[in-house]
Amino acid sequence: MEETRIAVVSIIVTDRSNCDKINALLSAYGEYILGRMGIPYKEKGVSVLSVVLDAPVEVTNALTGKLGRIPGAAVKALFGKM
Repeated sequence: MEETRIAVVSIIVTDRSNCDKINALLSAYGEYILGRMGIPYKEKGVSVLSVVLDAPVEVTNALTGKLGRIPGAAVKALFGKM
């Protein structure tokens, strides 16, 4: 079995018209997702998502890269040291 690491992927969405693309990608990687939280910040016109994964590093990096190519989405991943 391939080694996995816990990671948190943070996403700030400034263009809500692309939310369907973001949700489709998250759904495609659903087997690795432990949980997710989304917070709409209407006053600023953005949404903030945190997604917790337990996945191989390559999988997390692939998801982060694909999300980062969606216009209006700023994405970062933080990996646990375990």
